[in-house]
Amino acid sequence: MLTSLLGFTVVAGLLTISPGPDFAVVLRTALGSGRRAALCSALGIAAGCFVWGLAGAVGLTAMLSASRLAYDVLRAAGALYLMWLGFRALRSARRMRPSPGAAERTAGTGRPGAAAAHGDDVTGAEQGDTAGPPETPWRAFRTGLLTNVLNPKVGVVYMSLLPQFIPHGAPVVTTTLLLVAVHAALGVLWLGAVALAVHRARAVLQRPRVRQRLDQATGSVLLALGAAVGWEAAR
Repeated sequence: MLTSLLGFTVVAGLLTISPGPDFAVVLRTALGSGRRAALCSALGIAAGCFVWGLAGAVGLTAMLSASRLAYDVLRAAGALYLMWLGFRALRSARRMRPSPGAAERTAGTGRPGAAAAHGDDVTGAEQGDTAGPPETPWRAFRTGLLTNVLNPKVGVVYMSLLPQFIPHGAPVVTTTLLLVAVHAALGVLWLGAVALAVHRARAVLQRPRVRQRLDQATGSVLLALGAAVGWEAAR
């Protein structure tokens, strides 16, 4: 069991740090709503791992693998959700304009983004026009959960990968949940580190022009991921 856990930890670590929709969602949440909401989003993603782990343990993932229609329906739903998140990010970037008051304050201090450097929370008047109020922790958790649950590739990866690390004779459900817990913990640590890094660099990243470019980048990535998933489902 120890050998299996160590081997799976290495593989799960590589999967965790691979760029994907989870990373993009947590990055954007950290930028728009702060560290706490980003951590809640990471916890939602971890909860989604347990949903797929339980589904795989009882055979639902096998059913998705066997049923092309069920798999494609879930994949299309996931593609639409990713594209919606990308559209929101691009809309945020488009609406973001430095306010005259912020420009005057910046000119007065002689340092771009000086207002953001004075604390963790920056008001909308200091940033300019953003896409609206920050996400609540519950909404951020739900976004992370749906991002993972609506991604059938997570279930398929679990179905193909986890059995290889379940020792012969070990209880399947218990061992599956243990492996998923390892993956979820690695995910929370990695995405939590991303949220913390964004928080520490908030004074720079919250400058309207920088934030606009980051929203454009994350929105484009989410749209591209959603379009790629939708294209695969339509083929």
